Amino acid sequence: MRSLILIVSTVIILILIIQSCEKFQPAAPSEDEILDGPIEGLTNAENIQFLNGDRAFSEVYTSSKGLGPLFVTNSCVSCHSGDGKGHPFSTLTRFGQSDTSGNQFLTMGGPQLQHRAIPGYEPESIPEGASFSRFTPPAVTGLGYLQYVTDADILEMADPNDMDNDGVSGVPNWMPLKDFLQPSTNAISQNGKYIHRFGKKASAYDLLDQTVGAYNQDMGITSTFSPIDTYSGLSIDPEVSDKDVRDVVFYLETLKAPIQRNKDDPEVVQGKNLFVDINCAACHKPTLTTGYSPIDKLSNKTFHPYTDLLLHDMGSNLDDGYTEGAAQTYEWRTPPLWGLGLSPTTQGGQYFLMHDGRANTIEEAILMHGGEAQSSKLLYENLAEQEKNALIKFLESL
Repeated sequence: MRSLILIVSTVIILILIIQSCEKFQPAAPSEDEILDGPIEGLTNAENIQFLNGDRAFSEVYTSSKGLGPLFVTNSCVSCHSGDGKGHPFSTLTRFGQSDTSGNQFLTMGGPQLQHRAIPGYEPESIPEGASFSRFTPPAVTGLGYLQYVTDADILEMADPNDMDNDGVSGVPNWMPLKDFLQPSTNAISQNGKYIHRFGKKASAYDLLDQTVGAYNQDMGITSTFSPIDTYSGLSIDPEVSDKDVRDVVFYLETLKAPIQRNKDDPEVVQGKNLFVDINCAACHKPTLTTGYSPIDKLSNKTFHPYTDLLLHDMGSNLDDGYTEGAAQTYEWRTPPLWGLGLSPTTQGGQYFLMHDGRANTIEEAILMHGGEAQSSKLLYENLAEQEKNALIKFLESL
């Protein structure tokens, strides 16, 4: 009897301790405060593949697992912590292409600088005479929606001759497909080239292209898709399996889209209206739709990324002297703005915006716009202080 009383008393005490500790635990963040997590409605098999992709995305590579010998980082997640934006310590350097004729420094380590090396090797340096640019890693959420926007819709948004006379043109980055890639079901070709949509200058065709490039150029890891070792220039056995590559691609395809916060706040609503009024929405399109996707929950969906996936002339201040594919040195793909307000959570508590992280506030980023965005920037500068605050508050809500 005494033993039973002792057991019951112990259990009661443990329950009270657990309940007391729970009071001091921080509340779980709401869905609109975090970037990671799958889209809703995946099947059991798809959820399993998502988790496998999450594991592969988080795997830390060592030299015994194929890292290097030259590399930038040793895992996908180190550049995209919490699936969000990177920071200056994870910023990449691309070099060697100053015009659209092709990269002349591919035999000298181009196109990406591997500034780290495993023991016994020397990291790369930028060759003399090579142009270069620094790219801060973007957030990776919602990418599946962007992948399945049809080529026809992208071309519908393009206006290379500014036919509507709003000062905004926008063109796709037409590039040949790499050997391991297949055209999408909605693909439109032009002289053997296809519309690319991912990356700062839209130089990656799809998420397989982006993922294979990251393994090879960021981590020095070969695959059956890209078997060339970045150090020796030789074709070597794959260091990552096709399954892991495919799982990472699926993971990126099925990460949920960022969720806007406080969208009914009157000041946020005012800021959204101002965003449209000063023509920011000409490039940062608020709403797009997907076409067919083999992933059912991505087919024919309406979503709100604030991008047109096109290249735009951003003016001389953002001309980095470097280009990829058909993109000129002053052209940049419109970055999606969704998730913008959550950027500081993965950037050390502050903003590092624009392609190279040079802007530390949203207003700084706005004021760096030029070229096709010059008129919108001037309109922003002429807003009343309260209107500027409302516009910034809207952008922070995304």
